[in-house]
Parts: sequence; C-alpha cells; structure tokens
Amino acid sequence: METPTLTVRLKSLYEKYGRLAIVIYFVLFGVVFAGFAVAIAAGVHVKTPAAGVGLVGSAWLATKLTQPIRILATLALVPLVARLRRRS
Repeated sequence: METPTLTVRLKSLYEKYGRLAIVIYFVLFGVVFAGFAVAIAAGVHVKTPAAGVGLVGSAWLATKLTQPIRILATLALVPLVARLRRRS
C-alpha cells in the first residue's frame, strides 16, 4: 500500500480539524517568513534564485522552499493542539 502524499494528508487534516489546521499552517508560514525576513535584513545570505527581488521576495522564496517541512510540522501539531484544547 502506498503512503498518501503530503498534499493528500494535509487536505485530510483540513477536513477533520477545519479552521484549526488552517490557522496553524498560516501561523507557521508567518513565523518562518518573518524569520527569513529578519535574517536576510540582518545580513544572512540565503542562496536563492531570487537574489534580485529584494527582501520580501527572497524571504517568500526561502519560505516557499520550506513548505514540505511546514506541512509536516502542521500534520504533527494540529492533532496535538486539538487534544490540548479539548483538555482545557
């Protein structure tokens, strides 16, 4: 049996947890984007093809390259946060 793709797993997570999954995904996106923007502004050189598009473009591209990791983090965090919310 074949393991479902990250996209299929993420879609299933959205169907099960709804808004919580969307919020966690976009919070992770925002944190990673802000982190890259601050790092690039501070002089950390990120090797991306977006060298000429400026700070926001470079931060966006670097964030986009981390998408598989962010999807995995979302898949791991959503059920955990849902359990914690039910306890409180």
